Amino acid sequence: MSLDKPYRDVPGTTIFDADQARIGYHVNQFCMSLMKAENRARFKADERAYLAEWPMADEQRDAVLARDYNRLISLGGNVYFLAKIFSTDGKSFQYAAASMTGMTQEAYAAMMLAGGRSPEGNRYVGEKK
Repeated sequence: MSLDKPYRDVPGTTIFDADQARIGYHVNQFCMSLMKAENRARFKADERAYLAEWPMADEQRDAVLARDYNRLISLGGNVYFLAKIFSTDGKSFQYAAASMTGMTQEAYAAMMLAGGRSPEGNRYVGEKK
């Protein structure tokens, strides 16, 4: 990482910055390719073969195949690009967000309707309450 990043100590949070963008460039480009119907069809027909066309790390490919969105974010994926994957799978953003929090879609929706999650535990480590 090139700069001191005081925001790196927010528990459970990966900030998508220039360094993350560089790490995830090919993952995010793959995701953007899914905007075209013919690419979605090719991906759905043979995911491994389609992913092999992209110069991403094996760990990134494995995370795509596992639909491990949290891992993809840690490996440079941006959730707005990753949305192309779950949209290709016929899943909603709400479904994906719920899966990233370990909740069911119904529990996630209820939490959001009740005002969202508590900020407790999501502050900078050194931040005062």
